[in-house]
Amino acid sequence: MSTTPDTDALGLAELIRGGALSAPEVLEDFLTRAAAVNPQINAITDLLADEARAAIAAGLPDGPFTGVPFLYKQLVSSLAGQPTTAGSRLLLDRPAAQDSEAVRRARAAGLVIAGRTTTSEFGLSPDTVTELYGTTRNPWDLTRTPGGSSGGAAAAVAAGLLPMAHATDGGGSIRIPAACCGLFGLKPTRARITAGPETGEGLAGLAVQGVVSRSVRDSAAWFDAMSGPMPGDPYAAPPLGGSCLAATRSGPPGRLRIALSTTTPAGTPVAPEVAAATRDTAHLLAELGHHVFEAAPVFDLEAMQQGFFAIFAANCAATIARITGSPTLPAAGIEPLTRAIAEQGKALPVTTYINHQQALQREARRIARFFADYDIWLTPTLGCLPPQLPFFDIGTSDPQAWYARLQEFSPWAWLCNITGQPAMSVPLAHHAGLPIGLHFAAPYGAELLLFRLAAQLEQARPWAERRPRNP
Repeated sequence: MSTTPDTDALGLAELIRGGALSAPEVLEDFLTRAAAVNPQINAITDLLADEARAAIAAGLPDGPFTGVPFLYKQLVSSLAGQPTTAGSRLLLDRPAAQDSEAVRRARAAGLVIAGRTTTSEFGLSPDTVTELYGTTRNPWDLTRTPGGSSGGAAAAVAAGLLPMAHATDGGGSIRIPAACCGLFGLKPTRARITAGPETGEGLAGLAVQGVVSRSVRDSAAWFDAMSGPMPGDPYAAPPLGGSCLAATRSGPPGRLRIALSTTTPAGTPVAPEVAAATRDTAHLLAELGHHVFEAAPVFDLEAMQQGFFAIFAANCAATIARITGSPTLPAAGIEPLTRAIAEQGKALPVTTYINHQQALQREARRIARFFADYDIWLTPTLGCLPPQLPFFDIGTSDPQAWYARLQEFSPWAWLCNITGQPAMSVPLAHHAGLPIGLHFAAPYGAELLLFRLAAQLEQARPWAERRPRNP
């Protein structure tokens, strides 16, 4: 009988450790479910069945997740002998020479890497549609997006294939799919988890790694196993000051000062059901003893938007040039949207790029001052319910129209990538059979605070029993 849909990762590891299940049994259960379900949701690009079986046969290390199957997103992290395609045809035939450090740590924690998940090309779009892999679908409603760019990870976990999967976040790509798929997703502080040895930082420090999970404690234990720099990293996050898992068990976080916003920074409309869910969450927080105030940080939105797009565009152009070995964009092999963004990045003067970076740093300091008065900033994760597919057009050559749509879809998440703050999407609400994520941002380095709050919310309003009917 399948146990994966009903047990979180730490629970599965405990069953394996106690002998109620074996690692081979759990792996084969996952592989059977994946073969049946993946054709409907298109979340997994590759099943690494032989490699996973061999890892178990060779003997797994004793860790918090020993014997638990795990999927890695096709972005950022490398698996030795496997290509990391970033959703692009340009990278299909380029196997990695070694594991990333984060992958090495995952293996040391006992995770059994059993496959790779879909992503938008180079993680640019906040949904998961590519020319290479096709369309990934949301298990809550197969006509809707699972979000992105970690949409494959979120769809696989939401569908009950496994309890937790790797995700990355350069502008909301952990929190957006978590919100779309009814999962917990926490973006860590900048440089909390090393990007080495491949790079020192991703997207000028905007990009980080994490997981999407059904339980708060799984994410917490994963961060405990993954956190920390490796030698040679250009910088590191401040020390956590304790265990994330222990934080989830340490009781309520005290009476927090929570700022509430349902008006987007740009003044764009928020779906009424999403705004109502946010206010309902504010009432829950007040009932739990927290102090809630209507407030939002003040910053130069135009400077933030221009700088954010400049970093994405310039890094897109640089990535393609590094892959091809040429400053000229290839005639084929990249999607029209990717090409249009890369062309804008190529045309960006170096001095303009540096000025944008410095402007973002100034605005990040302004936002940081807001958190001297508030412990948490609460907003919706998204401006709407998970939208119908197709939502973002990868065939467009108008990146500005795409970017404007992105800002309306996800008005808040990207700000925390610029500031480097930790932030989480928590699946506290539903409407018409679709999940709604609530977004909580904390001061720089304060993951322990977020995990304590998340555990309190999970206990007050449990979500584990909410499961999609599809597929």
